[in-house]
Amino acid sequence: MLNQILSISGKPGLYKLVSQSRNMIIVESLVDGKRMPTYARDKVVTLSDIAMYTETKEVPLRQVLDSMKRLENGAKASVDPKADPAVLREYLAKVLPDFDRDRVYPTDIKKLVSWYNLLVESGNDDFSEDIRPKEETPAE
Repeated sequence: MLNQILSISGKPGLYKLVSQSRNMIIVESLVDGKRMPTYARDKVVTLSDIAMYTETKEVPLRQVLDSMKRLENGAKASVDPKADPAVLREYLAKVLPDFDRDRVYPTDIKKLVSWYNLLVESGNDDFSEDIRPKEETPAE
């Protein structure tokens, strides 16, 4: 599911992929449901391509969001995205204990909490791995 949810640089919120063509994609805002075109010049990233730094490796955003969901029992985050940076770091330590405190900034945590809340509010809170069946090739 996260491979259909997009972050677009310079635009607030998250977007769901609706359609794509050669030169553009059509996205729908998770905030207000409005559709709009996005072009090749816009920097678009799927949430499935994002990871967070830890002391030893990078953890896919999917796992971080799933950990938040378990911590919050499926509800919105118990911390305000606009909270003090120390409070945000303390919250992330509950979600991802070994996060890299030098490379994960308070702004990253604010964005994480905002995205999590938006995904939960919009019903896009299935953070399990997208498993697509391999296409079978006919036996010769």
